[in-house]
Amino acid sequence: MDPYQDDPRWSVAERVADAARRRFPADVLAVAAHGPLAHGDDDGGGDGEVGLLIATYRAGAGPAPATRRVDGVLVDLSVAAADEHLRQARAITALWPLTADRYVTTRPVHDPTGWLPTLRDEHLARLARARPAEFTDAARQAWYRGCAAHSRAARLAAWYETDQALLMLGEARLAAATVNGLLSRTYFRDPGDAVRRTGLAGADMTEVGAVLARQAEELAARGRPVDGTIDDLLAG
Repeated sequence: MDPYQDDPRWSVAERVADAARRRFPADVLAVAAHGPLAHGDDDGGGDGEVGLLIATYRAGAGPAPATRRVDGVLVDLSVAAADEHLRQARAITALWPLTADRYVTTRPVHDPTGWLPTLRDEHLARLARARPAEFTDAARQAWYRGCAAHSRAARLAAWYETDQALLMLGEARLAAATVNGLLSRTYFRDPGDAVRRTGLAGADMTEVGAVLARQAEELAARGRPVDGTIDDLLAG
């Protein structure tokens, strides 16, 4: 028995794909689900999010990216030309630990040409070719984001702006989690998975600061110190 048969989220995904194909018959190359629905451990509830990826034959074609709630199901629709999806799949950026899963784990809703395995294979081939320095460079960029968020959170806490401080602390946790992911070449299913698996869920200001300090030491040991000169800054 198909585990998706009675899943309201999968039903919405199929209806969105069918509607997109009817409205843009010459534009839609493939439609795929990513996230929990693609992993097959979706709880079947009707109030969760469905991530849908639409690949078009050319740039600017097909529906516009959008997010809406459809029959109680939140649908996040990302749309880009197939070439652009492939370009993104080959990129190693500071957000790689949070984006890789959508290239590696997808469930086709519509893929008559078998394009989705090409997307996965392009990403995996890029990882196989990636040099360690690429991940370290990306990790340093993620570290800067985490350091800035942590500093801001500390200032806000000192000013008793508790709500804003907590928001910035959450950003610092996530950035620190992505640094860990980049240094270990580990990708996560979503931001919550990232902070859980790296032990940063619920970490307080002091604990996050200690993690960032250790990461700075590791980046320096790998030849990418977070501190530099003005010449370093201007050199990029």
